[in-house]
Amino acid sequence: MKFFVDTAEIADIKELAETGLLDGVTTNPSLIAKSGRDFVEITREICAIVPGPVSAEVVALDHKEMMREAEVLRKIADNVCIKVPLTIDGLKTCKALSSDGTMVNVTLCFSANQALLAAKAGATFVSPFIGRHDDNGFDGMDLIRDIRLIYDNYAFETEILAASVRHSVHVLEAARIGADVMTAPPAVIKGLFKHFLTDKGIETFLADWAKTGQSI
Repeated sequence: MKFFVDTAEIADIKELAETGLLDGVTTNPSLIAKSGRDFVEITREICAIVPGPVSAEVVALDHKEMMREAEVLRKIADNVCIKVPLTIDGLKTCKALSSDGTMVNVTLCFSANQALLAAKAGATFVSPFIGRHDDNGFDGMDLIRDIRLIYDNYAFETEILAASVRHSVHVLEAARIGADVMTAPPAVIKGLFKHFLTDKGIETFLADWAKTGQSI
C-alpha cells in the first residue's frame, strides 16, 4: 500500500518524507487555504520534496476551464497529478488529460458506480471518501470493498486511493481489502507508529541497560 499525506503544511511533509515511507501528497483547496500560501508556489515546493504524485486540484466546474487550470498546474512539475471532481465535466477532463499522459486523481467519490466511471475515463487514482461516507450513515469500507471487486473483475489499472481517512483502523481495514493507496492527515500517519507495548518495551530495555553501566 502506498502512503500519501493529506496536507499542504511543508514542515509535516518534510518530516514524513525523511522516514522514507511517504509515496505522495494530496492537497485540496481547503488545505491550501489553511496553509495561507500561494497555490502554485506551495505546490512547487511540495513537488520538490516528494518525488511521487502530488495532487493539485482544479477549482473550475466546467470542462473548458478545468482544462485551462490543468494546463497551468501540470507545468509546475512532472509529478503533479491533476485532481478533478467526480462530475460529468470532471470525467471529460480526466479522459482528455489521461489520454495525453497526465496523471489524474478523481476525487469526491461516494459510490462504486462513480468509481467505475472514473476507471473508464482513465483515472490514475480514484478517491473514495471513507470518513465522510461513515459520517452519513454508510460503511466506508463497503465502498472500498465494492470498488476493489469491480476493478479486479475488469482489470482496471486505476488505483484505489482511500481518502478521508480518520484513524488507524481505517488504514488497517483499507489495507486488508486491498486499497492501492491511502491518504491521511499527518497525525493519523504518525499514530501508526505508536503502540503502548512498544513504548513500555523501550522503557524496560533502557532501564535494564542502565543497570549494566555500559555504553556503546
